[in-house]
Amino acid sequence: MASSDVPNLALGSSTGLKGMPVIGLGTGSEDRDPSALKRAVLEAIKLGYRHFDTASLYGSEQGLGEAIAEALKLGLVASRDELFVTSKLWINDAHPDLVIPALKESLRNLQLESLDLYLIHWPISSKPGKRPATWSQEDLMPMDFKSVWAAMEECQRLGLTRSIGVSNFSCKKLDNILSFAAIPPSVNQVELHPIWQQNKLREFCSANNIIVTAFSPLGAKGTSWGSDEVLDNEVLKDIAIARGKTVAQVCLRWIYEQGATLVVKSYNKERLKENLQIFDWALSEDDIQKIKLIPQHRVIVNKAFVSAHGPYKSLEELWDGEI
Repeated sequence: MASSDVPNLALGSSTGLKGMPVIGLGTGSEDRDPSALKRAVLEAIKLGYRHFDTASLYGSEQGLGEAIAEALKLGLVASRDELFVTSKLWINDAHPDLVIPALKESLRNLQLESLDLYLIHWPISSKPGKRPATWSQEDLMPMDFKSVWAAMEECQRLGLTRSIGVSNFSCKKLDNILSFAAIPPSVNQVELHPIWQQNKLREFCSANNIIVTAFSPLGAKGTSWGSDEVLDNEVLKDIAIARGKTVAQVCLRWIYEQGATLVVKSYNKERLKENLQIFDWALSEDDIQKIKLIPQHRVIVNKAFVSAHGPYKSLEELWDGEI
């Protein structure tokens, strides 16, 4: 599939006219094997992927940067500008004086002069400094949203990133950011798939010109933070059989039809190829109605924050009781 066949969405508050490819390759992985990552990125570029998602937390920035440098050297892409690269600010750097240094560190890891998108990874801060294996309650603190967002805006003004956004933000927290932002967030990256459809949040973001990006759009099956509930859902299986598609393709097509973008992680060549094959067919109205009736609940976020990122009194304290 040619990269030109992947649709792009315009970012509301981006510097310049560069669009965001609606599908990207995620690089968050438990094995953190840089050679496997590099091979996957190079294969993805050959297949037509141009959007790559990383984060300071993932430990994948360096491997992704090496793969991009190799792709440029091999002529797989003509220039850096053909690629859309996202990274994220982790909670220990979510302090106004640490945002720019953290982004510069990510750029060094990636061997890039600028990002296309920089996100606040979680709506919470932790004590500055080294990252412990787990966080105690005492390590975590409310984020100073106004000053941290001002530092994010400065990143864009300095040309260190073309656009800025957030991840795991509720409607209430987005509304707070919008109340004082000079540069509104372009993107909110959240858990999104047919088992957790995020209707209220998607409506809020659409009304405020914020693109929703789905992380773990297939439920992150096989990971410690994921679930098999999405890919093993019987409604989705039935639709996939009727359409002659995989369950993964049905999920990704559904997300695309909702007007959202997505980042999906796979290092398998055939699945990388299959995940791109969602743009030349459509779900029927009957399919859409069946998916609407699927019982709704999160399958990723609670496990992710508690098991991988340390304890917190209640997830609702992060989300203000709403998604």
